[in-house]
Amino acid sequence: MRRRLVVIGNGMAGARAVEEILARGGADVFDITMFGDEPYGNYNRIMLSHVLSGEESDADIFLNALPWYRENNITLHAGVRVDRIDKFSKHVFAADGRVEPYDVLIIATGSRSHLPPMGGVYAPSGAVRHGVFTFRTLDDTRKMIQFAHHEAHHDHRRKAVVIGGGLLGLEAAHGLQANGLDVAVVHSGGHLMNAQLGPDGGAILRRSVEALGIEVHTGSRTTAILGSDQLSGVRLRDDTEIDCNMVVVTAGIRPNVDVAVVSGLAVERGIVVDDQLRVMDEDDIYAVGECVQHRGEVYGLVAPLWEQAAVLADQVTGMDRSSVYLGSRTATKLKVAGVDVASMGLSGPERDTDEHIVFSEPGRGVFKSIVIRDNKMVGATLLGDHRKVAYLTQAFDQGLPLPEERLSLMFDLGSPGEEESVAELADSAQVCNCNGVSKGALVAAVRGGCASVSAAMDATRAGKGCGSCKLMVTQVVEWAAGGAVEEDLAAGYYVPGIPLDKPALMAEIRARGLRSVSQVFAALAPGSVEDAKSKMALASLMKMMLADLYIDERDARFINDRVHANIQRDGTFSVVPQMKGGVTSVQQLRRIADVAEKHSIPMIKLTGGQRIDLLGVPKEDLPQVWADLDMPSGYAYGKSFRTVKTCVGKDYCRFGTGDSTGLGISLESRFQGIEAPAKLKLAVSGCPRNCAESLVKDVGVVAVEGGRWEIYIGGAAGAHIRKGDLLVTVDTPEEVTLLAGRFMQYYRENANWLERSYSFVPRVGIDHIRSVILDDSEGIAAQLDAAMQASVDSYVDPWSERDDPLTPGQFRTSLPLTVLPQVPVR
Repeated sequence: MRRRLVVIGNGMAGARAVEEILARGGADVFDITMFGDEPYGNYNRIMLSHVLSGEESDADIFLNALPWYRENNITLHAGVRVDRIDKFSKHVFAADGRVEPYDVLIIATGSRSHLPPMGGVYAPSGAVRHGVFTFRTLDDTRKMIQFAHHEAHHDHRRKAVVIGGGLLGLEAAHGLQANGLDVAVVHSGGHLMNAQLGPDGGAILRRSVEALGIEVHTGSRTTAILGSDQLSGVRLRDDTEIDCNMVVVTAGIRPNVDVAVVSGLAVERGIVVDDQLRVMDEDDIYAVGECVQHRGEVYGLVAPLWEQAAVLADQVTGMDRSSVYLGSRTATKLKVAGVDVASMGLSGPERDTDEHIVFSEPGRGVFKSIVIRDNKMVGATLLGDHRKVAYLTQAFDQGLPLPEERLSLMFDLGSPGEEESVAELADSAQVCNCNGVSKGALVAAVRGGCASVSAAMDATRAGKGCGSCKLMVTQVVEWAAGGAVEEDLAAGYYVPGIPLDKPALMAEIRARGLRSVSQVFAALAPGSVEDAKSKMALASLMKMMLADLYIDERDARFINDRVHANIQRDGTFSVVPQMKGGVTSVQQLRRIADVAEKHSIPMIKLTGGQRIDLLGVPKEDLPQVWADLDMPSGYAYGKSFRTVKTCVGKDYCRFGTGDSTGLGISLESRFQGIEAPAKLKLAVSGCPRNCAESLVKDVGVVAVEGGRWEIYIGGAAGAHIRKGDLLVTVDTPEEVTLLAGRFMQYYRENANWLERSYSFVPRVGIDHIRSVILDDSEGIAAQLDAAMQASVDSYVDPWSERDDPLTPGQFRTSLPLTVLPQVPVR
């Protein structure tokens, strides 16, 4: 017979536990009933700050909307509180009079906001007074938005005070500011986020927060909320008064254990559970989440909840009775008021023998601190720069041995853990802390058919929390898909980190004389942290615009562009030497064979673009492979001009009407390596039989009768299939070169980042493109030609860096990473 499973609590922990149970076949074992205090399905509480700031709508943050419960045959009593459990008769008693029997019970009541003792919080009725808010639920958030909008439009003071300068308080301050209010943060600790940061990190965070226009008071306890009929301000311990008409209290949380206490369950700080998540001294009652106390610890972070839910599901379903929860090594990676913050480990006392590596750059809002004990990392804090977080988290979780060069733990000096090497992360490595999504889950989503980053995010929920992991999510998805990812086109801003569209952004760069990515952020997004997701697009755009005047900053580029090779699934690289037009020689073939033999290349592959691909080259071997080849780069990587595919042409083919090979070589020689918003693939066919597949390329050229050439643009034959549009028919190869270059420059200047030509051409319209490229309707033809010529003139073979690496670690290995056994947490 099916057993009756009752879950008290429909928050993130309770719903996740049910998801894990269903994934283990629980639907065939249990009739599931859930009670939730709130009249909704399950939503992502972490995203409430995004709803407050207006970045997300409340509808966007639901993890399991009401239809999900019906689809999974779950009876949900939404908005119904459970008052008492009778553990002897195995019934739960709800506030609405409902009585529900159970065979197995899960308590997931979460936590509640803590209101510290201070005068003026409550109205005479006993309710929290008008204008005072906690920040815990969706209803809290909606009421805050409504009140803030009212105050911003009807009160000249328009000021809010947030009590508590932890993570939630700073997020609340940032969100209220976005709603048009002036904001002050009052924090009793000596520095902001003192639970995660030390004094030095807290001081730098304060500078970043104050740069946003948020007033900060630390070491100050609020003693009273002022005003009789209407809230008028707050009084601090030193008698300082701050005028305001709204107060938000974010002074911590407390486990919500009322129902457990009333029901006679084991409760200390939280509901006491054993390693199976079973409530102490109870057979069929389990607890999970923030209401739980396990081995003396209470967790307020989301990652431990996911670990607990998996163990609980193993136990409840009988899937794995040996599964145990031994505690969590806490590691968080979040974006706090727009500032990247990562913190892990070392909440206990330090030892005299501990090593401390500290880097502080207050001017940029960057602080890094790492604590090492017995050559293992036991703690780390990173503020304003999270490029090394992926490796440091793995080193912390798995106790990896650390490099002797400690500085390389903080910076990319070629040590283990360069953040771009997603191939080196274990499948179990957690990519998204907020939603507990591992690298393996993302890879499985891609292999299961998710063809874009957004699709993988929707399927796994990765990146749907604070957003700080989106760059890593993108890299994992691109790596798992082998580069065959459908682009998510940008809307509005050209890059997320700069609030300008592409024309305005380019105009500002030119007007201000900006020459590097860091200069763009400093000038156009002052006071904000450089958005990692924006850097690659900015680097490509500026190199296109500035040619040899561009100052290359390697942290703005993806690994492929840093080492000029294409990263593969196993962390090795593929090398493609240039063979213009697909034409080679005996000498080149012999050299390639010799190099493949010398370096034991595991695979030699002919590509669809008529090139030879040498696969499986370790990163540290790249410079010597290129030196031995002594051939230019073939550009099988990056967002740039790739190759020109050709057919035999008129010299050998009996159907050929034009010298496709010669024109293809000429085009590739001229445009080799130019930057673009997305990759550009070309082809030239010697006759309308189209053996080089010119009709489905970004730019395709076809020889026709009379010695003329047709130019097609916007074709595709990959994830999308599209026949290119005929741009024009011309008489000479010189006209082909001019007009193809002019179109590519127009595309480079006007396409969205990652927007392929097959999307750009229909979006802009072939008639409009013809008018610009052929008729010079906008009077910019000469400018386009000159800009393309500047890019052509600035070309340098990137493989020349083999002799003079731009950074010390450019070609150092990051392999291998040895995975050590997990050490139980005491």
